[in-house]
Amino acid sequence: MFKLLNQVNSPADLKRLSLNQLPALSCELRDFIIENVSKTGGHLAPNLGVVELTLALHYIFESPRDKIIWDVGHQCYTHKILTGRKNRFYTLRQQDGISGFPVRAESEHDIFGTGHASTSISAALGFACARDFKKEKYKVCAVIGDGAISGGMSFEALNNVGAAKRDLIVVLNDNKMSISHNVGALSVYLNRLVSDPRYNQLRGRARKFLSRWPFGREAVKAARKLESAVMSVLGPSLLFEELGFKYIGPIDGHNIQELLTTFKNVKQIGGPILVHVVTKKGKGCSYAEHDATKYHGITPFNIKNGEKIEKKTPQITYSEVFVNTLIKLAQKDKKIIAITAAMPDGTGLSKFAKFFPDRFFDVGICEQHAVTFAAGLAVSGFKPVCAIYSTFLQRAYDQIIHDVALQKLPIIFAIDRAGIVGDDGPTHHGVFDISYLRHIPNMIAAAPKDENELQNLLKTAVDYKLGPIAIRYPRGVGEGVELEDFKKIEIGKAEVLQEGKDLAIVALGSMVYPALRVAKLLLEQGISAKVINARFVKPLDRQIILEAASCGKILTIEENSLSGGFGCAVLECLEQEKIKNLKIKRLGIPDKFISHGDVKILKNNLGLDEKGIFKAAEELLVSENIFSRIYNGLKIRNWKVGS
Repeated sequence: MFKLLNQVNSPADLKRLSLNQLPALSCELRDFIIENVSKTGGHLAPNLGVVELTLALHYIFESPRDKIIWDVGHQCYTHKILTGRKNRFYTLRQQDGISGFPVRAESEHDIFGTGHASTSISAALGFACARDFKKEKYKVCAVIGDGAISGGMSFEALNNVGAAKRDLIVVLNDNKMSISHNVGALSVYLNRLVSDPRYNQLRGRARKFLSRWPFGREAVKAARKLESAVMSVLGPSLLFEELGFKYIGPIDGHNIQELLTTFKNVKQIGGPILVHVVTKKGKGCSYAEHDATKYHGITPFNIKNGEKIEKKTPQITYSEVFVNTLIKLAQKDKKIIAITAAMPDGTGLSKFAKFFPDRFFDVGICEQHAVTFAAGLAVSGFKPVCAIYSTFLQRAYDQIIHDVALQKLPIIFAIDRAGIVGDDGPTHHGVFDISYLRHIPNMIAAAPKDENELQNLLKTAVDYKLGPIAIRYPRGVGEGVELEDFKKIEIGKAEVLQEGKDLAIVALGSMVYPALRVAKLLLEQGISAKVINARFVKPLDRQIILEAASCGKILTIEENSLSGGFGCAVLECLEQEKIKNLKIKRLGIPDKFISHGDVKILKNNLGLDEKGIFKAAEELLVSENIFSRIYNGLKIRNWKVGS
């Protein structure tokens, strides 16, 4: 089935194939990717769109001597297959398998690790400067999508590269999409650039004219000026040339011969060059082409019809609870504005947009802009709700501090995908938000224990006017509780879910229900555990924490980094109150990056499941007489991952 692909295990093997064999290899690569991703899940549509582009890059350039740097990295599957990972591709995004993103430790061909957008051009300039400092000879090529290039960091890098005049190639992969459809003036510009027949006709005529021009430095300079002048009359501006780049394109990103010719020529040219390549997301797979958003990132699916293979569940996700609640609140409050950064589907806000198109803003891959944009709305009397994944909100850290918290602006941060998210790995786990928000003055941070509490916290946040509120919630379905009428929650108020005297378990957000289940198991062993739903990280319910100290033993649990996290907040409280003779243990994410894998397995490895909580309670009670009972209970229990 994969006659040509079976011959390719490295870029050197690829170069042994003839040019005429490459189109057939492209087809085999697409079939190979579809077959594997249908079993493992992954980023399907973006990878199908760059098969020919990746082949051409590796055919012309000499990786890893030449540096190919991927932006975001979710389109690197063909790159991984061609660079020695074909035989392990079935482990994609699986426990102990290969990552879905470039990882430097995984291969010498993964020149720069990435998982977030808009970083490639900056990194490429770093490589180019390092090359020149060392007086070495190699090419540097950054591959960036039209969605990622809209990010502010990309513009900063383009501006710097154009001024620096270093020998560097930027390949703009233009498929008119990031995850969802692109937004913004640059996207409109690129679409016009590709679709305007007058522009392309003029460009073609200008090239033909140049090919007949007599050789000579001054003549060539004059010809280029004439080309620019002619095209600027009817063309859609020369943005990249004005930034200092030699612009080439747009070219067909699925025409392997045109790509090879272009890159072969570009390799001989010095200075900053931008190659504009037009591709189709999902190319070669009918259902992925038809709905590239749905198949951007996909769970395992039926290869025949593209339907997801998953267990049906009546439970709704936290994202769905969030958006349904926001819609209900917005129906009564016209000042509520919803904002996201290129994640309308993932955050659920695409549903909000159908109800309130004029009160919804997708600003593109621009989290910094999203937060300060919200600040402007808040100063003007509106109630902005920024729905952004935990891992992506990190990029707006400065804006949260200076533009929001310092001014005490009532902005709601709906932090989706908080905690361990699974297959996408360390660049996407949302395990730092408590730590990077907790110490900011005027900030309130909360985490609901279930769906009902999420809607109540959101209602509370909408009514709060004294500053920003961050509400973090996990990916996926909730606990399946029945949704009740909205009820405001007192800011900073925790709740005692179960009384006990042997130890106190203080849990936050997603860890509350596992703590309750462990408390029940402990009770079967004759151990009385107090269970507290902390609910708020800041302000902390100091009174309840101090009452919990009377047990003499406190176990804190959070799905966040232990460094600066919720457990640290509890320790600080107890230290400030000078509480002594107290044993404390904190459960959370250790001081390291967590790899990709199944969420249940990862939590088991981290001790953040019921078995881990039970074991932590055992360690707290190790010096007590009741230790033997808890130890025997642990031995006789048939623990399973996720039980």
